[in-house]
Amino acid sequence: MIDLRLLREDPDRVRASQRARGEDVALVDSLLSADERRRSSGVRFDELRAEQKQLGKLIPKATADEKAELLKRAEQLKTEVKAADAERDAADAETQQLLLRLGNLVHPDVPVGGEEDFVTLETHGTIRDFAAEGFEPKDHLELGQLLGAIDVERGAKVSGSRFYFLTGVGALLELALVNAAIAQATAAGFTPMLTPALVRPQSMAGTGFLGQASQDVYHLDKDDLYLVGTSEVPLAAYHMDEIIDADKLPLRYAGFSPCFRREAGSHGKDTRGIFRVHQFDKVEMFSYVAPEDSRAEHQRLLEWEKQWLTSLELPFRVIDVASADLGASAARKYDCEAWVPTQGKYRELTSTSDCTEFQSRRLSIRVRDGKQVKPLATLNGTLCAVPRTIVAILENHQQADGSVRVPEVLRPYLGGREVLEPVAK
Repeated sequence: MIDLRLLREDPDRVRASQRARGEDVALVDSLLSADERRRSSGVRFDELRAEQKQLGKLIPKATADEKAELLKRAEQLKTEVKAADAERDAADAETQQLLLRLGNLVHPDVPVGGEEDFVTLETHGTIRDFAAEGFEPKDHLELGQLLGAIDVERGAKVSGSRFYFLTGVGALLELALVNAAIAQATAAGFTPMLTPALVRPQSMAGTGFLGQASQDVYHLDKDDLYLVGTSEVPLAAYHMDEIIDADKLPLRYAGFSPCFRREAGSHGKDTRGIFRVHQFDKVEMFSYVAPEDSRAEHQRLLEWEKQWLTSLELPFRVIDVASADLGASAARKYDCEAWVPTQGKYRELTSTSDCTEFQSRRLSIRVRDGKQVKPLATLNGTLCAVPRTIVAILENHQQADGSVRVPEVLRPYLGGREVLEPVAK
């Protein structure tokens, strides 16, 4: 959530952010009104309580006639204090409810617009010319079936559409990717983490995934637990309700977990293969830093993502995501999109978001710097979303006979294997 003081001092900035996100601008005025009621009712309650305490001192010293009047007033005050307390609590609850609906403030340099209004910042690698090489590229599913690596038919039989099995070298390729990604993150100073896949409502709400993203979340009603769509959630909640000493920052974690997404609203999109699925594994980077260091940390996370995709020898571009395409928690977000030959376009493989103080305020995570205690900043960055990375590797490193060349960085994790060979015609 944002700082209420900032809302009061610069409401136009908050309105502009809501407008850029394509969200309800009127929410800002509703929140200002609720906050004013919260503060005025709090003042009223404090005044009544002060009078109540003063009466408590006067009554024992009063004469008989005075005492009767004071006792009468004391009885009135009891009713008024109770009513003021209820009014204050109601106004506070309304303020908090409205505040949770407000997205993070969009960074002023973010391009304004929707999904297609991103700005390309840089491109890396060379897109292969398969025509010049004399063959038509196969898509990842055909290649996966040739390699005995992907089985979507049995995935659908067992669990339904958008589920799959990784088999044989497909399973080995996932393990190689995860191990290589964790090795890079560990070398960069991240602490490896295996995180829970089920979290409580306060963890999910605190990271901002029960607002606009709630339609993609799986909920277990009987247990009131949520399946995470990213290990960002448990990693953000890891230090919930804690105060961290400034000399401990930055804290950097690399979480590996299964991820679950309903993919609501994606009907008819990416239905072939394993690009858009309901369950997948992912390595996620997560940082806790001082607020003034968040922009620099955001660039570091982006550099680690670029390093990873470069090591996989994939052509990719970096985009500055437009305002209306940001998640509720993100002030700014960069995506790295790899080229997918059979689709003839770049597709998102990794992303990194600067969430500033938005999540830490909701999760009550603070930093102690000397005598000052204040919210810190949180950032996240996908290092390896496994199925999409497999899609990019298979399609970009395929050869005419259906085999796939293994990027050098993965070979030590595949027993030195340089090529994945077809096992089926």
